[in-house]
Amino acid sequence: MGKTTRTAKRRQESLSRERIIEASIEILDSDGEEGLTFRALSDRLATGPGAIYWHIDSKSELLTAACDAIVAHAVDAPVLGMPPEDAICALSLSLFDAIDAHPWVGAALTHAPGQMPVVRILERIGQQVRALHVRDGDEWQAVCALLNYIVGVSRQNAANAQFTRSRGLYRSTLLESLASTWSQLDRKDYPFTCDVADQLPDHDDRADFLAGIKFFLSGLRSST
Repeated sequence: MGKTTRTAKRRQESLSRERIIEASIEILDSDGEEGLTFRALSDRLATGPGAIYWHIDSKSELLTAACDAIVAHAVDAPVLGMPPEDAICALSLSLFDAIDAHPWVGAALTHAPGQMPVVRILERIGQQVRALHVRDGDEWQAVCALLNYIVGVSRQNAANAQFTRSRGLYRSTLLESLASTWSQLDRKDYPFTCDVADQLPDHDDRADFLAGIKFFLSGLRSST
């Protein structure tokens, strides 16, 4: 058997679904969803597309699998023994940080309704909401509201960061510019916006996100 044949055989034997997903995440992180093609993946893995198709049927399946790997790691945050409210905060922040680190995950979640990445979040949040002894009739709405908030705000935060980076801007510079614009609005029409304009440059997106979770939890406490 020649050297080339032996090398190809070793590559074929070493290729696994897990390695394909790992390589996909690397491409998604560097080049976004548009950069994830079977050709790019084949080049990265030094194999032919056929070997990849043996494990993954389509780009859609590949994207969902990559998203699921990130979500599975995020919801694996250690919450055993925590009070339910603390556990919900920990899980929410873990997901927020994961989507911030992998901005494509937010979009992938919205494109995979009812599939495993969303189910993982639903189950982990649902278990903790149930532990709060929320009324049976309110459980579903409470969990859906939390899930939509977590994914929606995390996705928007990641998109904002990407927008800033893509234009070579500093977050502080952008926020200071927005604050200046807000402060010059007509106070008669925009009294609240004018009042909070000076808070914009120094606000913490992660802290604001967590505050929103705590508002949800406060509402849940009042419904038990």
